[in-house]
Amino acid sequence: MDEATAFAPGHVTAFFAPYPDDDPVRAGSRGAGLALSDGVEVTVRPPDGDVTDVAGDPAAAATEGGLAALDLDGSPAEMDPVNRVLAELGIVADVEVTSDVPVGAGFGVSGAAALATALAANELFALGRSENDLVRVAHAAEAAAGTGLGDVVGQFRGGLPVRLEPGAPGHGRMDGVPARPRVEYVSFGELSTERVLGGELDPVQEAGETALRRLMRAPDEHELLAAGREFASEAGLLVPEVAEAVEAVEAEGGQASMAMLGRTVYALGSGLSDAGYDADACAIHPTGATLRAVE
Repeated sequence: MDEATAFAPGHVTAFFAPYPDDDPVRAGSRGAGLALSDGVEVTVRPPDGDVTDVAGDPAAAATEGGLAALDLDGSPAEMDPVNRVLAELGIVADVEVTSDVPVGAGFGVSGAAALATALAANELFALGRSENDLVRVAHAAEAAAGTGLGDVVGQFRGGLPVRLEPGAPGHGRMDGVPARPRVEYVSFGELSTERVLGGELDPVQEAGETALRRLMRAPDEHELLAAGREFASEAGLLVPEVAEAVEAVEAEGGQASMAMLGRTVYALGSGLSDAGYDADACAIHPTGATLRAVE
């Protein structure tokens, strides 16, 4: 085998209560979101084309950078969480990332890339890691990089994941909303996750906890959207172009909210199309991240 490929769904966070921690395995968030059939595919290859002596020292791999090269949608790029995953696994590799969803717009691309890289690298280099161990590595890499606090565990679970306790497997605790709605989305551009997570988090945490209590009283897709809509306003994160689109969907009798964290609006059913937007549409990904079958 000269390469391995894995897929991780895009993940829209509806709301979150952040819980940073000095230990990135324990860092995370409580909240809920949607794992999308549109997502990220990652192919991992050995830099010299030969899979040998791969179980090396993580510290040495980190010194070497972890990544030999990374391409994102056909162009050279840097993705710190992916680099951290390879360093932790003691691997140096070439990584090719292809994303169905916009980068930096609230779809959890960095988390998906980290998780899919962990799964593909484990397969290619026969590392013998368990699924929970690989999720832990990817979650810790994303938390340490400051690019997310909950996407990875949601992307591994799939469906409409609810994060009841923060952290990677062994620390976090998950539930879910039993629904599989059609989803539409429109993105208006990037929003810095690092900037928001590096700011004042108390209002965000309070609004996130309120939203989680609301959802768990009536855990369905409509309450998920409504709780997310309220959270975006109460946490002070709603940006003008997204607010305008949400109001347009609501005026047509639909439900919409803002993806955390990005200038992206998502809606149930045909809400955005009904409001006159040229929206992308996808399904909920039911099973979460997975290896691609070898053809």
